[in-house]
Amino acid sequence: MSQLPPSPRLDSAEAVAAHLDLLVTIDPRLSAVRDFAGPVQPRITQPGFPGIAKVITGQQVSVASAAAIWSRFEQLPGALDPVTYLSLSEAEVRGAGFSGSKFRTVRAIAEAMVAGELDFDHLETLPAEDAVRYLVAHKGIGPWTAEVYLMFCAQHPDVFPAGDLALLKAVHHGLGLDARPTIRDMIGIAADWHPHRSAAALLFWRYFAVMRDREGILL
Repeated sequence: MSQLPPSPRLDSAEAVAAHLDLLVTIDPRLSAVRDFAGPVQPRITQPGFPGIAKVITGQQVSVASAAAIWSRFEQLPGALDPVTYLSLSEAEVRGAGFSGSKFRTVRAIAEAMVAGELDFDHLETLPAEDAVRYLVAHKGIGPWTAEVYLMFCAQHPDVFPAGDLALLKAVHHGLGLDARPTIRDMIGIAADWHPHRSAAALLFWRYFAVMRDREGILL
């Protein structure tokens, strides 16, 4: 059986591969999923305020749209610092492509950070479930945003965003399930992949991308 690298966090392709090696021993069904998906890369985003703002940018929009909006947003002077973000007007931020609700969510996060009520360094020290609870206590941050932040910005090894539609579609197809799992179903399925749930999520995102490119969007 493969051993994990010195850091269990998913901060390199080698770390992801080591987690996947262990994951397929837990659930052999994932071996075929991995073979189809090919190499799986980590997703690494700057932590803290820039990271959470980028995750929020990606809420309920396509990957291409999120990338375009983010490229405009990050060019706004002061956009990536909570103190200077608060000096930006709603018109400036929405001009980059943010909705009004996303502008207000990021503003509330900036205000919480400036007030010392939201500490991303502290977040890094918490177990996944506690970290999710810590984040969702702040207005505008739901479970998906919290879980994706932990995966991409903290490289946490054991998080699965069960509400992600692409993951639900990919698991439905990849595991040959009779029906697309509900979020509740998905939480139960992913529980069996502990403590490598983040690697499982990366694997199924990659699986979904390959299926999309070869056969069109999964329905």
